Parts: sequence; structure tokens; C-alpha cells
Amino acid sequence: MEVAQQTALLEAVLFAAGEPIPLKRLAQVLELSEEAAYKLLKKMQDKYDSPESGLRLAELEGNFQLCTKEELSGQIREALDWKRSAPLSAAALEVLSVIAYNQPVTRSFVEQVRGVDSSQIVTALVEKGLVEEAGRLDLPGRPLAYRTTPLFLRSFGMQSIEELPPLPEGGDDSA
Repeated sequence: MEVAQQTALLEAVLFAAGEPIPLKRLAQVLELSEEAAYKLLKKMQDKYDSPESGLRLAELEGNFQLCTKEELSGQIREALDWKRSAPLSAAALEVLSVIAYNQPVTRSFVEQVRGVDSSQIVTALVEKGLVEEAGRLDLPGRPLAYRTTPLFLRSFGMQSIEELPPLPEGGDDSA
């Protein structure tokens, strides 16, 4: 495969992935040594560093990701404003909190904690991609359990669920 084809393939893979990819995996896809793949990636980085490009190739601990340039974030946000979903209601944030802190949980658990029907809110959170099904519990009726998703983590700027702030002590212990 020619260098131009390798570069095109590399660019397409990085674009399609949308997340960091290890150098080792990129080298395998290109059928190159890691050293040769790294040199090709560095060439791409130079190309994207030019003022004519709105993209950049980020290197993150041996992984590579195609991103937009930070200085364009305001204009990008403005251009994509129509795609932005409506903000979450207080009730949706409450349901999301119950799920995040107690996952995996059933709808009935969420409703027990909140004291009101929460099925529509759970469904809406699933549709937004913030919550997903985590399988069925081994209980009568085999109810569905729910957990948060990687999109939830990204949306709230966390890398793992362990980064949730601690719950306040004291509060209502009836839940």
C-alpha cells in the first residue's frame, strides 16, 4: 500500500472511531511496524497543525484521536446548537442521580426512592443515551436493571463512576 493510501486509511479509521485508538492497533490495521505507523501519524499531525485545517491529531498516552481544534470550539458549538438536546429537568436529574449512585437498579427501586412514577423519565434517559439496560435481575418477574453509560460520564466530565461526589451525610434515611 502506498503512503498516500496508508494516510487515507489512517485518517478514515481515526475519524470513524471518534475515540482514542492505540498505536499498536493502528499499526496492525496499516500492516506496518509501530515505528513506521508513528512516523506516519507524526506527518499527519504536522498537516493538521497548519492554519488551513480545523482538525488536530491528538496523542494521548500512546493513543491517537482525531479532534477539532480547541480555538474553534465556540464556532462549532454555535453551528451545532440546533443539535443540542434540551436540558434535563430537575426530575430527570433526580432519576439520573438515583441510578448513578445505586446502579444497577430497577425502575421500581427508582420509584421507591423518589416516591413517584418514574417510568417515562427512565425511558427518556435511555433514549438520550445517558442510561442503558444492564440486564434482568434474578427476582420474580425478572425486572430490567438500569445503569449509566459512557455518554453519561462524558456529559458530566467524569472518567469513571467513582468520581461522583459523595452523598451528603445526615439527610433522609427513609430512602
